[in-house]
Amino acid sequence: MRKLFGAVIQILFCTVTLISSPFEDAGIWKAGIAKIDITPQTSMWMAGYAARTGPSEGTLHSIWAKALVLEDENGNKGVLITTDLASIQKELSDTIRNQLQSRFGFEKAQIIINTSHTHSAPLAIGDLVNIYPLDESGLKKVEEYSQFLVRAIINLVEKALNDREPCKVFSANGQARFQVNRRNNGESTLNNQRSLNGPNEYSVPVLKVETLKGHLKGIVFGYACHATVLGINFWSGDYPGFAQIELEADHPGTIAMFFQGAGGDQNPLPRRSVPLARQYGRTLAAAVDRVIEEAMIELAPSLETAYREIDLRLNAPPSWQDLKEHCGMAKGYQLKWGQKMINKLENKDPLPESYPYPIQVWKIGSQSIFGLGGEPVIDYAITIKNIFGHDVFVMGYNNDVMAYIPSARILHEGGYEGATSQFAFGQPSTWAFDIENSIVSNIVELAKTLSIQTPPNPLLDN
Repeated sequence: MRKLFGAVIQILFCTVTLISSPFEDAGIWKAGIAKIDITPQTSMWMAGYAARTGPSEGTLHSIWAKALVLEDENGNKGVLITTDLASIQKELSDTIRNQLQSRFGFEKAQIIINTSHTHSAPLAIGDLVNIYPLDESGLKKVEEYSQFLVRAIINLVEKALNDREPCKVFSANGQARFQVNRRNNGESTLNNQRSLNGPNEYSVPVLKVETLKGHLKGIVFGYACHATVLGINFWSGDYPGFAQIELEADHPGTIAMFFQGAGGDQNPLPRRSVPLARQYGRTLAAAVDRVIEEAMIELAPSLETAYREIDLRLNAPPSWQDLKEHCGMAKGYQLKWGQKMINKLENKDPLPESYPYPIQVWKIGSQSIFGLGGEPVIDYAITIKNIFGHDVFVMGYNNDVMAYIPSARILHEGGYEGATSQFAFGQPSTWAFDIENSIVSNIVELAKTLSIQTPPNPLLDN
């Protein structure tokens, strides 16, 4: 009887132990993180610069896709995917997200695919292919790489799901000051300037993921600045790649993930050398290290996600006569754009009057994250932070990079981000002037669905 009683007690003890294990306790995140090398194994055309005259010539350092899966105490999941790519287009993004839904049950609201915007990455399907002289062989390489990328990211997310374990998650913001507003500061005259002009937003948002034993499992960090230090024909993640390499070397066993912010009009200046790319990478890594070494806000294990595609209006396309005049003066990809537009008009092909633009909001505990598609300029980060507080995270280059996303101010000023960049992306015309109001108002509405509150205004409270 005594042996039987002892056996029962042992079973009960084991049962209680299982029930009360940290992995099952309320109040604990489950987090999994993984990475996969996505460096092409063959020479092919690189994305980003229209001025390139040839394909890749080698590898400076490997480029990566990385994934962080977060699961809160109620089983709600989200996956953040960061990639060392120039951009991702709707066709490729939809393919990946549809497969993640069918394989793992993730809805679009639960998936963020961010691209670092490195200009030292391979072309993928839909990525500014009109500006490159791609023959049949070159197009085939783009298609094959894109297919590889889909498989790689699906496998990556599966690895991250399998890596889940009890964790704590923290957030905070740091700062780094090498971004320069390229619209207001000339690269060639920068050395003679004693002050910088134009709006900037220097935040370095950081998420820290730790195991319950205090092991640093993952670091997610961002910055709003083009990854365009390098123009050589070698694969690399540019300065974000060097920052991730630096952090992973300083913290063995940790995966570092970079996301691009609203840096559509921000450049790293000066630039155009490998030592400068390393310098900016080390600067960014040092800013992240400072944040994770100081007190950070621990985030409660609650995850809420929301997603919406809004119809961003386009202005009326140019007339046939205007296009003929344009083609008489244009060269390169601007000429190709005009010729394609003329063909569409002559064939009576319908031209889009709007674009389904993706916006996204996540609430990780008390940390709000706002995600925008395209290449949003810094005005969007400033406006969103003015509304929701300066500790929120703002991400650009998410889920679909279809064009630059100028503010109303930049549309009025004109220039590359406001007008001529539309040629490179193949859009039929410029954005309508209500673009900023449309995006910001929808962001506010989406935030309300997650009960994200605006901070109190001290001017109104006094």
